[in-house]
Amino acid sequence: MSAHLHVVGFGTGPDHLTRDAVRALLDTDYVLAVRKHEDDELLQVRRAICEEFEVELVEVPDPQRDRDDPSDYPAAVRDWHAARVAAFADAVAERGGRATFLVWGDPSLYDSTLRVVEGMAADPRLAGLTWDVVPGISAPQLLAARHRIVLHPVGTPVHVTTARRLRDTVAAGQRNVLVMLGSEASLDQLEELPGWQIWWGANLGSDGEQLVAGPVRDVLSQVREMRARARELAGWVMDVYLLRAPEGTS
Repeated sequence: MSAHLHVVGFGTGPDHLTRDAVRALLDTDYVLAVRKHEDDELLQVRRAICEEFEVELVEVPDPQRDRDDPSDYPAAVRDWHAARVAAFADAVAERGGRATFLVWGDPSLYDSTLRVVEGMAADPRLAGLTWDVVPGISAPQLLAARHRIVLHPVGTPVHVTTARRLRDTVAAGQRNVLVMLGSEASLDQLEELPGWQIWWGANLGSDGEQLVAGPVRDVLSQVREMRARARELAGWVMDVYLLRAPEGTS
């Protein structure tokens, strides 16, 4: 079966498509996407892009995933990825040709699509599968742009992690932390950082974008309110934030 895949980062919507992304879409026979439920708001953006470029959207039901903080989180994610690999491999084996994955933000940062593609390449039905990657505007880039900041002080690194690992990250001594994959519950950890500064954003690039910045002790309640507001407006919420300790702390 001859097939080629474009893995295209599209930021948070059609306005963030680069020229390389447009070329990939013009070169594709169909776009592959998971459908998490019947009213999948995130899928609507992909549908809009496909309609604009007159490309067929092939929707694959998303396999079930254990999201209730499983005891073995890496194993749960591996099982979920394996199920996705099988579902997408079935779709490509049936159709062949040139397909595209439209990836929120950038494919290199907290996204499983490239791992899924590598798994698909091991399927005997897809022997010879090839693929390329088109970078996209990431959530950290948008956060920095919206708040008009540099993500790190002079000569200082920025540590990128998930909200799940924030407490351990701070305990390990990181003092300039970019946090992704947040949740309402994970905001409780911020109460342990009263002297820190935060630059926070939710649903960046969308009509319901929300932004908050200031000392954590002063704006945490506002962050909670704006997070709820973002979910109310869009039906979903994805937030990202930068945390920075006071100068001179270690």
